Amino acid sequence: MFAYIVKRLLAGLVVVVLISMAVFALFWFGPESPARPVCESKTGGKCTEERLANFEESLGYNNPIYEEYGKYVKGVFVGRELTVGTQKIDCDAPCLGYSFKNNTLVWDDLVKRMPATVSVAAGGAFLYLALGIPIGVAAARRRGSLTDKVLVSTFLVVSSVPYYLFALLAWIYCTLVFEIPVLGSSGYTPFTDNPWKWATGLLLPWLCLGLFGCTQYTRYTRGAMVEALSEDYIRTAKAKGLPASTVVYRHGLRSALVPVVTVFGIDLGVLLAGTIFTEKIFEIQGIGLWGLNAVGAKDLQVVAATALFGAVVMVVSNLLVDLVYSVLDPRVRLS
Repeated sequence: MFAYIVKRLLAGLVVVVLISMAVFALFWFGPESPARPVCESKTGGKCTEERLANFEESLGYNNPIYEEYGKYVKGVFVGRELTVGTQKIDCDAPCLGYSFKNNTLVWDDLVKRMPATVSVAAGGAFLYLALGIPIGVAAARRRGSLTDKVLVSTFLVVSSVPYYLFALLAWIYCTLVFEIPVLGSSGYTPFTDNPWKWATGLLLPWLCLGLFGCTQYTRYTRGAMVEALSEDYIRTAKAKGLPASTVVYRHGLRSALVPVVTVFGIDLGVLLAGTIFTEKIFEIQGIGLWGLNAVGAKDLQVVAATALFGAVVMVVSNLLVDLVYSVLDPRVRLS
């Protein structure tokens, strides 16, 4: 297994490097100079061609692209010295650049916003599984019944609604129309500052993510359970007189969870990379909202950092999914 993990980590590193190169190239060969947003922010929008040329020279954008990319990679691993106008800034590793819009180091901003995104993602992911899997198992055990048909139809309707509309309507009705006290104060408060405000501020975002996301997990679990319960080893277990709960949960559910874990690994990676709509609607200062604002402000260093962070999260989550496979299904062997 150790050799497999090393192999996957090396493959993931190649993916991250290729993504960083692609993002770097998009900025470098974009329709306008990557120094223009910096020039405009520093000159109050009065960026002449002469000033733009000075900024390009000071920022290194008139150097060959491979040279500047090499400096960027060096900064990620060992740090580097950044030039901000006439000022020199020491950027310790991992150095992801400097935000000229916020006048802060990108890595510091990323670390500051990470707890908010992790809190939102963890709560939403927990409700994905806590609601979706039990309801899917219940529907599979009652396949063809009225309960099964009502559950499947209801969740199909809910999942047909765009998530941003679902979350926006939930925010409007819970906070403005009905003014539910425990759901009325959305936002992120650090857990160490006030655990109660941390929980109540994220409760509505958690419920929106969980209720909307559990619909697909109900369908996945139901389909996988229906298939698993029709297998020969399940009939053998029933013939041996094992209790129904043992047959369903110990034998059937363990096999059915394999495809569910695949989807969950991808969804968890997406959540950790930034829940853009959730953070925007509920004004949670996380990585998703940070990246979205950076796109509008043309803060290229921040956009590159969010893309790189998302790539790393997806690589790690997919590796963890593969490792969980071997635990859930004894027939799977990692090599």
